[in-house]
Amino acid sequence: MRKIFRLLKRNFMGQAPAWYKITIITFLIMNPMLYYLLSKSLSPEKAGFIVGWAILAQFIFTLACALKCYPLQPGGLIAIQALIIGLTSPDTVFHEIVVNLPTLLLLIFMIAGIYFIKDIVLVLVTKLFLSIRRKHLLSLAFCFICACLSSFLGLITLAAITVAVGFNFYAIYYNAVSNGNIDEEEFEQFRGFLRNVIIHGAIGATIGGTMTIVGEPQNLMIATKMGWSFTEFIVHMHVISIPVAITAFSLCFLLEFFKFPGFGYELPEAAREMITKDYRKKIMEMTEQNLYTYAVQIISGILLVLSLAFSVAQVGMIGIGLIIIVTIFTGVTEEHNLSEAFNNAMPFTMLIVTFFGILGVVYDQKLITPLAEWVFTFSDKAQLLALFFVNGTLSFVSDNVFVAAVFIGEVDKAYNAKIFDFAWYENLGIVINMGTNIPAIATPNGQAGFLFILTSSLAPLIKLSYFKMFKLVLPYTIVLTAMGALSIYLFI
Repeated sequence: MRKIFRLLKRNFMGQAPAWYKITIITFLIMNPMLYYLLSKSLSPEKAGFIVGWAILAQFIFTLACALKCYPLQPGGLIAIQALIIGLTSPDTVFHEIVVNLPTLLLLIFMIAGIYFIKDIVLVLVTKLFLSIRRKHLLSLAFCFICACLSSFLGLITLAAITVAVGFNFYAIYYNAVSNGNIDEEEFEQFRGFLRNVIIHGAIGATIGGTMTIVGEPQNLMIATKMGWSFTEFIVHMHVISIPVAITAFSLCFLLEFFKFPGFGYELPEAAREMITKDYRKKIMEMTEQNLYTYAVQIISGILLVLSLAFSVAQVGMIGIGLIIIVTIFTGVTEEHNLSEAFNNAMPFTMLIVTFFGILGVVYDQKLITPLAEWVFTFSDKAQLLALFFVNGTLSFVSDNVFVAAVFIGEVDKAYNAKIFDFAWYENLGIVINMGTNIPAIATPNGQAGFLFILTSSLAPLIKLSYFKMFKLVLPYTIVLTAMGALSIYLFI
């Protein structure tokens, strides 16, 4: 028994800290005991409501501690326990999966599809870095480019590309200087430069991600509920997304121009020369096969944009088509080469499915109903602003996809109960989308793309910690949230 216990202690949740493991075990022991004791003195409905909130808080805790252990495993255990206790049912969870199938297809196939056209994107981004020497102009250009690309490629995909670019630059510089005497001051300047542009790129990707149904997973959830097409989603969101985007680009320029604390790091001239030399070498060594591959990727990217713009099929199906076209014309036909494209998408897709397990608890135990009813006590603009700030606050504490799924479900129920008309239903959908996208940039917990960057192999190399990311995005959080609220007040 002791040997089994030692093996369990060593392997349960892997390398997670001991305090985190003990906390999760405590949750799993506490929940059934709490439900049993409460059901003795309270009605099943009240007992389920209290324990349901406990489980919801525990799940949010796993999201907040994502850097200690990926939330899928501890959050999944909590979701499974909720099913065993009876706070929700497999039928409810399966219903949520079926309703949100377009979102799952988007996560699986569109992100995988973009993997096969990322080479040309990396080349173009590297060219951008070397063409613009002034830091404030480069930051603005990179932020704008990331916004444009994420509108069609998605925030998580852009985060992966941004990390790849940053890692490539770091590797070129580090390999060149590691055998000699490293100038620590210059090295720190280089790290700071990469931190800045990564953050600006992530903000740009977030802004672009608010504008189209493929930018963020919850965008498609909301669009599906409303019955909006790709272009209709853009039209409905532009009253908030455009003012917020203009504000974000202006703030990006100002932060670098005035060297706001944490910003203003320049690319050392030695590093620029090394990166330029490496880029020119790759261009000179480019073969006909490379040129052919880039041409196929460019044509496929154009077809992708046109397919999304004209809504020729569900987004996930377009992703499948993209994978087939690019791979067949570039000779990628081995199974193991195809499987690499799904590495980034599948863990997050599995996490979304566990969301649905917790969502089942939220719906069956009516956990958010009192909060939603409180929001509905307001009228007109006050209701929209209350919904915006409630969604925003919960999003940067928890995860924006999860929060959006909860609130769009509550708003949908209220609409079906004929509490308001369809025009107001659409307004609420716009506010939920922007409320869960913009304030969520405050912490890596809220935005999956930010969490992807923070947990990447690049983050420790450039000294990008949780707290440092929080400080760097704080000016964006305050200003963009204020602009989002002002846009709601003025334009909806």
